[in-house]
Amino acid sequence: MHSTVFEYGYIACKDDAPQLESQIRAVLISARAFRYLKGVCLSAEPSNLSRCLSLSKRYGVELIQVKNYVGVVFTPTGEHIEILPKIGRKAANQEEAEARSRDTLLLMLQHLGSFRHISANQASVANKRMPLLEVFIQQFLQSVNRLIKRGLKSDYLSQQDNLSVQKGKLLVAQQLRHNIVNKHKFYVEFDKYMLNRPANRLIATALQKVGSYTKLPSNQKLLRELKFAFVDVPTSKSVSHDIAALKLDRGMHDYHGPLEWVKLILAGFSPLSMKGDTNSLSLLFPMESVFESYVASVLRSQLEGRAALQTQAQSKYLVRHEKQRKFQLKPDLLIKPNLGGDIVLDTKWKLLDLNEHNYGVSQSDLYQMFAYGHKYLGGKGDLYLIYPSHDGFKSALPSAFEFNDLGSESLRLWIVPFATALDGTSRLVVNQQHGINRLMNSLS
Repeated sequence: MHSTVFEYGYIACKDDAPQLESQIRAVLISARAFRYLKGVCLSAEPSNLSRCLSLSKRYGVELIQVKNYVGVVFTPTGEHIEILPKIGRKAANQEEAEARSRDTLLLMLQHLGSFRHISANQASVANKRMPLLEVFIQQFLQSVNRLIKRGLKSDYLSQQDNLSVQKGKLLVAQQLRHNIVNKHKFYVEFDKYMLNRPANRLIATALQKVGSYTKLPSNQKLLRELKFAFVDVPTSKSVSHDIAALKLDRGMHDYHGPLEWVKLILAGFSPLSMKGDTNSLSLLFPMESVFESYVASVLRSQLEGRAALQTQAQSKYLVRHEKQRKFQLKPDLLIKPNLGGDIVLDTKWKLLDLNEHNYGVSQSDLYQMFAYGHKYLGGKGDLYLIYPSHDGFKSALPSAFEFNDLGSESLRLWIVPFATALDGTSRLVVNQQHGINRLMNSLS
């Protein structure tokens, strides 16, 4: 059983549904699953999952609110909760909203460093109704299927056995112990060419593990077929030992994709340095990191040959204290055009509401950009705050935030949207008429 909720949405216990009525929209889960998640939130020892959830109370009902993480949360009851990006929640209907958000997330994940093995065809009509968990399992199974079609690799494995023929190296001590009477036997050590190698054991172990998660008939069918190909491969007795022993030879390029999935699955479905634990499996992604990585990847390809793009620049500090630099400044993106004139950009995963005071732009973000402008641009040039595009924010603000009265005549901050398109035309939405010239020129 799976439920779907958007970022910052609420999860409630089914037993409390009558009390909630229509006052607040919440995803309902079983009482046992809710107690488990509540326990995670209240645990004295913070975990990765507890950082993604918070416990609150509204209208006399306890609620669990998800934070700015997306992906899948598992519970011991077998239920899993799919958390989707908020970017699509204002669509015409729930089904369309979920499909749009799911496809957007899959598209962005293709550009995330440790997740680039996700196939580009996932943003397709066929997967719009498939839960994220099943999409990820399908991706893993398909990568293993491609590997099998191209051929599993065997390796020489050292064996010891008491044989009727002598081959390899005779083990004298064992020979005397076992064959003092059986003179026709030979206790030997030899190398045997077989599929039982660390890479194959890890894949076999991961196949066994996903079998307890997938409920989709097509995934279950493919899983059974793949397990048959690994019938002679034992599961791993020590996952950490086998991962450390991995040795991908020159002819094992086809193993890279499946093994990336294997490491994720056997670590408890926990990417981005979020190590899982036995009691709280999770597949969660901080959306700020996903959005930043995606924007950087798209801009880098568009700027190729015209400018260099640096992520998380860290060469500048805010102050010096006792001859030491303090408070490092790390803008998300720094563009260095070939013709000079650096540009600083920062990504913010927030849906701007142009009807709010100051368009909903945070004052602290302006302080941060002001510091970037002085330290990285010398108080002159253009700064950009990049927000996700949505129906209420499709074009750049017509005017810049100018820092003139603060002593920097030409330091300007532009607020611009980034439009994500499933057809590969994602772009930073800038308008030359609004004065965003330097960045436009670097992209032209």
